[in-house]
Formats: sequence, C-alpha cells, structure tokens
Amino acid sequence: MAKENNTEYIQLGSGDLYCTEFTEEIPQDADIEKPENLIGWIKGGAEVGYKPTFYTAKDDFGHVQKTIVTEEEASLKTGVITWNGNTLAKLSSTARVTETSDKRTVKIGGVGNDNGKKYLIRFHHKDETDGDIRVTIVGKNEAGFSLAYAKDKETVIDAEFKAQPHDKDGTLIQYDEEIKTA
Repeated sequence: MAKENNTEYIQLGSGDLYCTEFTEEIPQDADIEKPENLIGWIKGGAEVGYKPTFYTAKDDFGHVQKTIVTEEEASLKTGVITWNGNTLAKLSSTARVTETSDKRTVKIGGVGNDNGKKYLIRFHHKDETDGDIRVTIVGKNEAGFSLAYAKDKETVIDAEFKAQPHDKDGTLIQYDEEIKTA
C-alpha cells in the first residue's frame, strides 16, 4: 500500500551541509551533493528560519481590514565542526586565501576586498524510512564568526547564512522532500 502524498512524518536527526558558489540557477542534486562541496561536518544540526513582516490596514470602526506581506527574511544557521582556511573564505566575503606547498594563509578584512559572491547552501537530511529532505538557499554568511579555542572543547564555527532571492519569483527557501511509497 502506498503512502498518501500528504502523510506527515517525524523528522529526526541532522544532515550534511554543502556550499558552492551560486551562478544563475540551482543545479541538480548530484552536482551539489559532492564531497568537494561539503563545507564541513556540522555540530548541533541546522536551523532554517523564515520571518515575514505584515502590514494591516483597517478602518476606524473595525469593519474592514486588509493584510499584506511587506518584507521577508530567511536564514540557515548551523555549526561547522570540521573546517580549514578555505571554509573561512566561504564564511567571509573579504577573505583571501593563498597557498604554498606547506602553508595556507587566509587574510580577512578590508571592506574593499568584498568579493560579492553568493553561495548556494544545501542542507541534506537523510531518512531511509520516510525520504530525504533538502533545504536550499542562496546567500552568504552575514553573522560573521568567532573562533573559540578551549582546552576541553572543540572549535565550532557558528554560521548564519541570510537568504537572497534566487529566481524571478523571489524564492528564498527551496524545501524538497522525497515521497516514499511502501
């Protein structure tokens, strides 16, 4: 018996986080979900946020009213536990990376160094039972980052990618779910 397409599922667990420079349109899953696009293993899962702002107009006596969406914000937050200098370059628009055979140097800062790049960020939650979930946004990390080194704790970079419209419809978040059949 096949599951109904409107069946709801309990979603448990974390996933993989991919990041690649955005060009014009969202590529196929296989072109995004490649080892070289894995930004790093994540810690603490991921959080996708959507926040609309509304304006309501109404008459003085409360007989009529109309509400419209005036603004939208969307973001994807996560903690990256495995990373290197190339990861920092994807998290800072002013980062410049140079490498030699034995050293990688990352210089961050200088507003004149802003590269203007946008990234496609893909969170892939794998679920063998109910089907995979993919959340895709286009944007960049706008929260900055901090590197905390402690003797008894791993250094996790908390990133917050702010979504920008990525198509002619103004889409901020693309949420894809597989529909499994029994």
